[in-house]
Amino acid sequence: MNEFIELIQNHRSIRHFEDRPLTDEQIRAIVESAQSAATSSFVQAYTIIGVKDKAKKKKLAQLSGNEYVENNGHLLIFCADLHRHELIAEMENVDIYPALETTESFMVAIIDAALAAQNAALAAESLGLGICYIGGLRNNLEEVSKILHIPSLVVPVFAMTIGYPLNQSSKKPRLPFEHIYHEDEYQSDSSLLKKQLEDYNKIIQQYYKERTNGKRDDTWTSQMAAKFKVPTRTYMKDFVTKQGFNKK
Repeated sequence: MNEFIELIQNHRSIRHFEDRPLTDEQIRAIVESAQSAATSSFVQAYTIIGVKDKAKKKKLAQLSGNEYVENNGHLLIFCADLHRHELIAEMENVDIYPALETTESFMVAIIDAALAAQNAALAAESLGLGICYIGGLRNNLEEVSKILHIPSLVVPVFAMTIGYPLNQSSKKPRLPFEHIYHEDEYQSDSSLLKKQLEDYNKIIQQYYKERTNGKRDDTWTSQMAAKFKVPTRTYMKDFVTKQGFNKK
């Protein structure tokens, strides 16, 4: 195993940072690394908004329900973005709205943003920084969009906090390799999949017991059952459509 693979496999979310901003040089290196990610058909359907303004960070923290959004070295907002392609349509005098409004184009933009973000995360971690993805940004995208002046055909997908770690959290055990990697076809033997999940539950229980000195011992399957028991952010489809995405 080489050092880069070790870096990838040593990832953990960092939620507490030193009160120390990133330099412009670090920010540029991270964003340019994000830009080097693969992009579907060279569409480059994403935009990254860096937030330095303390008042904006505080408001975004309130909207996301996450204090880490306010207290970090730098905040990045990753957006699915086809707005520039609206401008391209004007420049080239071509009607491309029927294509921009499809579910496929929306998926391309979301995937492009996610690929860019993971490159950014790896670049940051290679510099000795820590990161945390913040999905809570989607709690209220109407207000988030007002703060960030988001135009049509742009959807903020998630935030990423970056900074100098105050402490290193323990690494969470992932699902077993055999549960994730299926060869030649989807392995749908329910009894085998459930056995793997039961074994994984024991690992997660032990992880939480050690991390919390016995105060917590819930399983992964119980977490997921609770998470998906009640639908969340049900406004999302309407918001995405209003922004001009996913209409057909």
